[in-house]
Amino acid sequence: MASDTGAQQESVEGRYYLEKVSIPEDSEDDYAYEEVPFDDEWSLTEGEEDLEAVVKALCERADDTGAVSQSSISPAKLPVSRIPEVVDDFLRNFLVRMGMHRTLDCFQTEWYEMVHRGQLNAEQVELVPDAYTQNQLLDNELRNARRERDSYREAAFKAGEELVRLRKERNFHRLHHKCVAQEKNRLIEDLKRLKKHYASYEPALRTLTEKHQTALKQKILISLERDRALGQLQALEGSLSSVTARGAERPSPGLQYPSRDPGAQQGQSRPRRSAGADTRLLPEPMAPHDSAKDPARSSLLSRHPKDSEFPPDTRVNLHLAQVETLPREGSRTLTLRLSGTLRAHALPVSCLALHPRDPIAASTSDDRLWKLWALPGGEELVTGEGHSDWLSGCSFHPDGSKLATTGGDATLKIWDCSLGRCVLTLEGHSHATWGCDFHTCGDFVVSCSMDNTCKVWDLGSQRCRHTLRGHADSVNSVSFLPSSTTLLTCSADKTLALWDARTGLRAQTFHGHLHSCNHASFSAQGDAVASCDSYGTVKLWDVRKPVVVATIDMGPHPGNQVTFSPSGRTLAVASDDSEVKLVDLVSSQVTSLMGHEDAVQSVCFDHKGECLLSGGSDGVIHIWS
Repeated sequence: MASDTGAQQESVEGRYYLEKVSIPEDSEDDYAYEEVPFDDEWSLTEGEEDLEAVVKALCERADDTGAVSQSSISPAKLPVSRIPEVVDDFLRNFLVRMGMHRTLDCFQTEWYEMVHRGQLNAEQVELVPDAYTQNQLLDNELRNARRERDSYREAAFKAGEELVRLRKERNFHRLHHKCVAQEKNRLIEDLKRLKKHYASYEPALRTLTEKHQTALKQKILISLERDRALGQLQALEGSLSSVTARGAERPSPGLQYPSRDPGAQQGQSRPRRSAGADTRLLPEPMAPHDSAKDPARSSLLSRHPKDSEFPPDTRVNLHLAQVETLPREGSRTLTLRLSGTLRAHALPVSCLALHPRDPIAASTSDDRLWKLWALPGGEELVTGEGHSDWLSGCSFHPDGSKLATTGGDATLKIWDCSLGRCVLTLEGHSHATWGCDFHTCGDFVVSCSMDNTCKVWDLGSQRCRHTLRGHADSVNSVSFLPSSTTLLTCSADKTLALWDARTGLRAQTFHGHLHSCNHASFSAQGDAVASCDSYGTVKLWDVRKPVVVATIDMGPHPGNQVTFSPSGRTLAVASDDSEVKLVDLVSSQVTSLMGHEDAVQSVCFDHKGECLLSGGSDGVIHIWS
């Protein structure tokens, strides 16, 4: 209607108009042709006017028409599929993209000739996979895989760091727990000791209170007696003055003089005693006048009357005769076997010492105790306690009746071995003491300390005779040359030194260690010195000249102590790797004795060299024979 109305308007307004009229056409075969819409822009490309191209184009158009109709019906349900290119289209697109038009013309001419002649097999024409799409997909997958790999690597690295940190924290807390447990046990022992000590204070306080009350009563009585004596003295002085006045007025006959003389002497003696009684309450200004005649005063003027004298240094070693009678142990010492074990202390054993005559050994420990053991049975004989801190060293008196010990409380204590009590405490060091040794005469003992000094103590006057200064770091060991006043020291300043105990002067210095020296000792003959340091290096020195005779590397674990066998052929080293090293000085053969569970701190031979004792941080003493 709208179109008819428009046409009428145009016919009215204009001269011409359009009218839609269908003209039937007569056909010979009466075939009904389908009308093709004029808006369809489909056409064949140039060069494709053959039958095969037309059929292919019609198929594609039919497919496109069906796809469009289906998409118009349900476009959301049908996915879009990508059909790969055939080989010839791929080559055409490639040549067009590269601008190779002449090559493209040649290719198309030859291609269609082969198709027209039937020389081209359809099976040989394959589809070309979309390499770019595949490459892009593979590249995306590769990038995702790399990203996942990096994330996994970073996560593994973080997990490793976290594991290391957790292990460190575990070790730290474990060590802290052990330290706290040890400190707890130590505090419990201290608390028990203090309770026991305080329990003994109550009777002492009661006794002191009674003594104080008794002293107050005696003081009151003495004050009353003093007042009474003063009254009697005044009365006697008055009577004496009256008698003297009457005697001056009336002379006495000669016969009466002897009878008055005793009375006069008695009268003068009383005031002398009373004057003495009065002067007790006041200072005595006249006392210094008689000081020169007072023997007690003269003894005080001499500084140390009980000082002992060093015996003459004859250089005669009393152990030489004993050493010559010993059999040569040789390889027999290197074949020692474990024959006994003593559970000596609850904490590490720090030092071992052998009795000069009897088969008795002394041990010191970090538990502040020293003990005496019978060998070879291992019976505990005596236990001593008195140091306020750990013990570090011990040494027997030459007669075997006393024992000297050193410890972390910076003191040197002398003990009675039979009673197990302290008889003398020597104080003077400012830091912990590491070791001690008696002189052959028994009147002197020497100690070394962390304060970089050694002290020579006189047991007669109980004082320090000399302080040996010269080391730049802690002095770790000290010992006397047998039957001599020569001292051997080793220090953390990597040096050894020989000293004269009579003068306190250094005679010789040994240089050669590269690390801190832990211990040094003389041989029984006195002609050699062995030393060990914190890196396990053992050096053998000639005393006559400060040169190294031999160097034995037993590192990297520290050597804690070194000692010679009585014959001087074997050297025993206490190592921090829980082993005892035996060195044959003739063949330089090294043998290890394994049995300790922790570091070995001390070793010592018996008098015949047939037995070896070793003490370690596990609190155990092993007997090797």
